[in-house]
Amino acid sequence: MREAHRVGRVQFLIRVRDDLNVHEVVPAVDGALLTDLVDVFELAAGMQPAGAAYGGLIPAFFRFGPLDKHFHGRSTSTMGPKTPLLGCECGEWGCWPLTARIAVTERSVTWDAFEQPHRPTRDYAGFGPFRFERRRYDAALEGLCLEIAALEV
Repeated sequence: MREAHRVGRVQFLIRVRDDLNVHEVVPAVDGALLTDLVDVFELAAGMQPAGAAYGGLIPAFFRFGPLDKHFHGRSTSTMGPKTPLLGCECGEWGCWPLTARIAVTERSVTWDAFEQPHRPTRDYAGFGPFRFERRRYDAALEGLCLEIAALEV
């Protein structure tokens, strides 16, 4: 979907889930929600089930630890070496997660090697990688952490 050398812009959006009375965190890449990007990819690839299968991560339902560590790929409470970027549309990340390897260097953060762990035969080789400038990525994470902290007060 993206060339590896292209540097994108990331945002971590907090949305209200009225159906569950909680807030969810949904990453956006270059202004497009990651939920929408993966839906388009899966539908185009003929994957089933697909379309509206993903939702954001809900910190109130699962203690990911500090979200800055989580989105740096250093969460200790996830499954395996990959990090969930999205959860299921039902609100439970373990039900239907989209996971990725998060590689952090001094200058960049890259999301690649995407997978849907409950469908290991799915091929996400054409999805991503998404690469971000580290300084801007960290600023987006700092904003997310401040917003989440303000919601918890």
